[in-house]
Amino acid sequence: MSAPAIDPAEPEYASRLGPLAPLLANQQVTEVMVVAGRDVYVEVNGRLMLTPVTFSSEQEVLDLIRFIVESVGRQIDAQNPICDARLADGSRVHAAIPPVAIDGPLLNIRKFVRGPLHMQDLIQLGSCSESAFGFLKACVMARANILVSGGTSSGKTTLLNVMSGYIPSDERIVTIEDAAELQLQQRHVARLESRPSSSDGTPEITLRELVISSLRMRPDRLIVGEVRGPEALDMLQAMNTGHDGSMTTLHANKPRDALARLETLVMMAGYDLVPRAIRSQIASAFNVVVHLERMRDGSRKVVQISEITGMEEDVISMQDIFQFTRTGLDPEGRVLGGFAAAGIRPRILDRMADRGLEIPLELVQTFPTWVQRPQ
Repeated sequence: MSAPAIDPAEPEYASRLGPLAPLLANQQVTEVMVVAGRDVYVEVNGRLMLTPVTFSSEQEVLDLIRFIVESVGRQIDAQNPICDARLADGSRVHAAIPPVAIDGPLLNIRKFVRGPLHMQDLIQLGSCSESAFGFLKACVMARANILVSGGTSSGKTTLLNVMSGYIPSDERIVTIEDAAELQLQQRHVARLESRPSSSDGTPEITLRELVISSLRMRPDRLIVGEVRGPEALDMLQAMNTGHDGSMTTLHANKPRDALARLETLVMMAGYDLVPRAIRSQIASAFNVVVHLERMRDGSRKVVQISEITGMEEDVISMQDIFQFTRTGLDPEGRVLGGFAAAGIRPRILDRMADRGLEIPLELVQTFPTWVQRPQ
């Protein structure tokens, strides 16, 4: 039987987190990593450092991992030695124990960002420019389907949370995740979370099953925390059949790589689809690709925003709307550069005009000769 969830505000919760409790309470720490039940590293301002924190034994680490995993109804043991879970405050957890973790248990905790973030917060952090975020705001308002791509820990989920803040409160949103971490502020949100199988015979519930189930829930918008398997096909079909304004994230190194990886994930569904047919579905399903990178100084930035414009023979065509250009490093090693519009008129402006929506002021300032604000 799973252990009952413990309120993170209760003293018992902190005590069960053991030596990691002070690190998780430290607002400067963004990630905690336990290596082989021995060393504890943290990420601070994008940089890794070894801490003096220690566990009394490997068993103490295993007990902590089992407490976290079981508190959200999951299981980890020798038959199921890898698990994704979350803390009670929403922090993302990944754990691996022997026999797959050869030198001892491994634990990663990606900390939950407390309080809702807004685009102004990310602008102040240098993640993007005001005009580029104004474009993303317009995309959400105009119900564009958005693919957020980037490497590990590049800020994809954070950006997805921020963009979701512009979804109107009168729309029904269904979220689908492996481990629930999205922080939508709207009231009408139906949250679904996948479940792995366990050694006691509990069957797996996959992301693909949840995507299919979500379509029977009358969603106005679907938000898939991360697409990573055959559920990509069902998601594309949903986006192509009236679920405009949906969003998802995908691991990729470049925007073009994200489209190629999405094609590969669709093929995993097991249907005999020709590549051109898959690319055509991708081109008609997604309107915008937003790509993020984690810089060498640890900062996370939106480096490219592109619109998908259709197909040219067998290739998905894209046009860049905004780009980040690196210009060097300052004396403290921070990445220098600037965000600039590519000079191409975004198609999203027509989409907003068709819907009678007011163009965000940031876009009016960036594209003054192309924008006509509705009367």
